[in-house]
Amino acid sequence: MLKWALIFFVVSLITGFLGFSGVSAATATIARVLFFIAIVVFLIFVVLAFMAGSAVL
Repeated sequence: MLKWALIFFVVSLITGFLGFSGVSAATATIARVLFFIAIVVFLIFVVLAFMAGSAVL
């Protein structure tokens, strides 16, 4: 998921540089949403790992 966020971010930078502000804003928004979803999924897995680790002990 972070890979796709990075791809959309690079596309946003390129289109912004070339002057396509609408496309740049849209891809930046997509990249931001994907990044925050990846952070939430990461935090969920961290919490699950701590819960599983305490269950083993």
